[in-house]
Amino acid sequence: MTDRSLSANRWRMLLADVVNAPVIRTVALLALCAAYIQGPLTKIFDFPGALAEMDHFGLHPAAFFAVVVIVFELAASAMVVSGFLRWLGALALAGFTLLATLIALRFWELPPGMDRMMATNAFFEHLGLAGAFVIVAAIDLSRGASK
Repeated sequence: MTDRSLSANRWRMLLADVVNAPVIRTVALLALCAAYIQGPLTKIFDFPGALAEMDHFGLHPAAFFAVVVIVFELAASAMVVSGFLRWLGALALAGFTLLATLIALRFWELPPGMDRMMATNAFFEHLGLAGAFVIVAAIDLSRGASK
């Protein structure tokens, strides 16, 4: 091996050590789940707003769906961050994200303009988020339940 390939390999190993550090992994998992932690907390502190959101999307009874969404998002996020059945929490959030995206971000029904562009961008961002949760589940399942 050349000095250059040894140096590149050392950098790769150093980077692997950094991104695999427990604190970095925990922060990254918290970031991945941030919307699923912030959303339910907002719903808890503004329950009338949560009810209005459920009504807006045609989810009735609104109180039932609001409570289910709050509990689900917090529980699944806790599973992903803590490592307890991480794969299950990640797959649940991936499925939830896809379903919520299809309900809330139907950009194809909007007329051309800023609202459609914003909904289109958010739709595809949510697809990426769901994909990231699938990758988390795949890694967890392939490595076992280790953190």
